[in-house]
Amino acid sequence: MYDCILVPTDGSREVEHALEYAFDLARLHDATIRALYVVNVAGYSGLPMEAALEGVSDALRDEGKSAVGRVEELAPDDIPVETEVLEGAPSRVIVDAADPAECDLIVMGTHGRGGIDRLLLGSVTERVVRQASVPVLTVQVDPDEIDDQPEEPQVAVE
Repeated sequence: MYDCILVPTDGSREVEHALEYAFDLARLHDATIRALYVVNVAGYSGLPMEAALEGVSDALRDEGKSAVGRVEELAPDDIPVETEVLEGAPSRVIVDAADPAECDLIVMGTHGRGGIDRLLLGSVTERVVRQASVPVLTVQVDPDEIDDQPEEPQVAVE
């Protein structure tokens, strides 16, 4: 049913929670995991010097390489992983990367942001769910609940 599962990552430990589901689905369907990190340099465009912006962009790209590299490290040996670091608006890049010709499913975590933060900042996951042309499996992630002890993940499919 699934040949390619897109897993956007921000490099956080919370994303590893969603990866558990992606790896299980990949194994079940003999699918490839495609780990994606999106460099969102738009938030830094107000910096006064172009050189400063270039430095930020390079640092964010390095962070992205590290984040997708972590997905490769965590992946079981029997699951192929492709990695990619792209620039742009995160939700748009994720939706475009999950074009049905490329990937058949997106698995991503929610960071549990709510209230005024969600109203002011929006939600990448929510925008992806609304705009994606492929199914999106969202894994509820609350950073306060993540500790050294593994616990049963809670999944919300939207």
